[in-house]
Amino acid sequence: MAYIIVLNPLILGFAQDADGKFLGGGAGPNLPAIAAGTALVAGLMTILMGVAANYPLALATGLGLNAFVAFGIASQMTWADAMGLIVLEGVVILVLVLTGFREAVFHAVPAQLKIAISVGIGLFIALIGLVDAGFVRRTGAPPVPVQLGSASPSGGLQGWPVAVFAFGLLLVIALWTLRVKGAILISILVTTIVAIIVESIGNFGVQTPDGKNPTGWNLTLPAWPDKLVDTPHFDTVGHFSLFGSFGDVGVITAILLVFTLMLADFFDTMGTMTAIGAEAGLLDEDGVPPNTQRILVVDSIAAAAGGAAGVSSNTSYIESASGVGEGARTGLASVVTGVLFLLAIFLAPLVSIIPSEAAVPALVLVGFLMMQQVKGIDFDDPEIAIPAFLTIILMPFTYSITVGIGAGFLAYTFIKIVRGKAGLIHPLLWLVSALFIVYFAIDPITGWLT
Repeated sequence: MAYIIVLNPLILGFAQDADGKFLGGGAGPNLPAIAAGTALVAGLMTILMGVAANYPLALATGLGLNAFVAFGIASQMTWADAMGLIVLEGVVILVLVLTGFREAVFHAVPAQLKIAISVGIGLFIALIGLVDAGFVRRTGAPPVPVQLGSASPSGGLQGWPVAVFAFGLLLVIALWTLRVKGAILISILVTTIVAIIVESIGNFGVQTPDGKNPTGWNLTLPAWPDKLVDTPHFDTVGHFSLFGSFGDVGVITAILLVFTLMLADFFDTMGTMTAIGAEAGLLDEDGVPPNTQRILVVDSIAAAAGGAAGVSSNTSYIESASGVGEGARTGLASVVTGVLFLLAIFLAPLVSIIPSEAAVPALVLVGFLMMQQVKGIDFDDPEIAIPAFLTIILMPFTYSITVGIGAGFLAYTFIKIVRGKAGLIHPLLWLVSALFIVYFAIDPITGWLT
């Protein structure tokens, strides 16, 4: 799981909010602070899971969720307001857990549509990885939106940084297929060393906003840091505004954003804790993990804690299965994992030397792993196949998780209606579909009302 300490700063740290500001303040990306905050919350929440729920489940900032926050939310408001939405999402989930309503919502959404959401997020983060590596770029010449490599008319892969990405991608694929423990982390470390060597020889520099250095490094210049270990700075902690987003984007849009965050957190956790329990042989005869209520409470608190610390929502990690595979059956594994996260705080300066070309191969691999769930969708049944298809493709094609989920829900409801099966639609889905209609038509509705 250690790779999240590297990837989270790269995903959140370079995105600017609606005011052009970076997370954590300052005139530029604040990667060490984001890394320190990421490790801090992951450590504390994972220890809490071990102590309170006695379950071998670790938590950290959720991949996919952080991308949604960076590209789908922060661009509409300030970082403080975006993180406030995450705190609200965590509070809402906690209330749903304590009232038993969470399971009702869980059962309202068709299982295969839940799978489609995970698959779509997988493709979305894989695309983010390819774009950040410079493997896929905008053409700047409509009607073709993207192409392979260089933005020149002919396209094609150019520059050593892209070659470093290709090396990292092949390395992580090789390590993963050979079942090497820590494959993702090893590939990031090795590729970073290769990147430092390549940059020291070629002095390629970083890509400039004006496009004068298109073959340079995309985000971070790989160079050995002045310090390997440093006193941590938690500039992101407490950087949130609970209701500021309502004034930025309006009540309806803010509610839909909270709902979208909740959906991703909501279903992922239910599936993850069940999968870990099955792997460990801890499920009861009904397939329910022990201390389910406590697990869900800790997970909900972690979501809010991630927002309060300014590092995006924290959620349960399926990578916990690696610990279970080595014999973990109790919360002791989570306590040890959490302590290691806390120790990693002091290594935060290392994050600032890792170029995206070395880190994002992990996003491509994780995207593949999430894509594997697609086999659980019945594509012979148009009632679920078409909504699932729209959910999956619109997330990467529109660079928005919200759009994918909304299109999927609306398509599902519409097909049920035209087939005369409106009575089979869960009441909660009617409500959600109505909210998404307003979401998609918010501009003309606003114009009409004003």
